[in-house]
Amino acid sequence: MKDFAPSIYRQRLVIEGCPKSKISDEEICDYLKQLGSELDMKVLTDPVTHRSDKFGWAGWVHWETSGAHFYAWEKPKLFFSVDIYTCKPFKPLTAKCYTQNFFKTKEIVFRSF
Repeated sequence: MKDFAPSIYRQRLVIEGCPKSKISDEEICDYLKQLGSELDMKVLTDPVTHRSDKFGWAGWVHWETSGAHFYAWEKPKLFFSVDIYTCKPFKPLTAKCYTQNFFKTKEIVFRSF
């Protein structure tokens, strides 16, 4: 893939797992707000969420250096996916461990690129 902006630092991380119970909009907001603190990101707005009756919750938080999206499926199974995009370096393992502890899930995967 061609890098159109080599002078701009970009980092992405995807984290996915299967929680033991449904994830609420309040949990998503708490998670996203605290994720910013865990990764030393300046939170610019409170997280926002929206619910799809077909699939479940989605949420987003805006950081000074980009942000994070959160998706929580209820059907066809309990599942979550987090997409982090930032122009400031952070430690992927910190985000993975925080996510695993927050949602108390045993199985979790993550990929940084």
